[in-house]
Amino acid sequence: MRNTPGRRPQVKSVARTVQSVVTLGIADDLFAVDVIHVREILDFQPVARLPHAPGALLGMIDVRGQTVPVIDLRRKLGYPDAVITERSRILVLEVTVGARPLVLGLLCDVVFEVAEFDLSTLEKPPETGFSWNAAYLRGVGRRHGRFVLLFDLERLFAGDEALPMTGAET
Repeated sequence: MRNTPGRRPQVKSVARTVQSVVTLGIADDLFAVDVIHVREILDFQPVARLPHAPGALLGMIDVRGQTVPVIDLRRKLGYPDAVITERSRILVLEVTVGARPLVLGLLCDVVFEVAEFDLSTLEKPPETGFSWNAAYLRGVGRRHGRFVLLFDLERLFAGDEALPMTGAET
């Protein structure tokens, strides 16, 4: 096709299926969250405990004057507790759950990198024949020969007893 003055060549629209994610580890397992939700990644810092808080709600931290609840991802996913190390990190996330915008800290064992995933290659979580709720996963991918579980953060925290209630009516 010849390009004539005043006429633009036609370009086919290609759907973008690549997404940037932050990969993180819990025990020996690899997970990922969409980078668009990550506000920042912090070294572990002391967490102020909350009395009678659900098990996954570790407590709260101060992030530049904002009180941020911290969710222990190990507890949330049913992993045994671990010792905090120099590699432990808190991902500060901005997530909308239902109609509520929330800022949450997510304690994880380690944060690895920002990587790109081709969403068209994600697989559905496997059927197991057991009662297992995989609704909080967007899919299963692979990176460097390992499985990577990509979280659906809204579903991970939807209806969660560990989420702070704001504007609760009495």
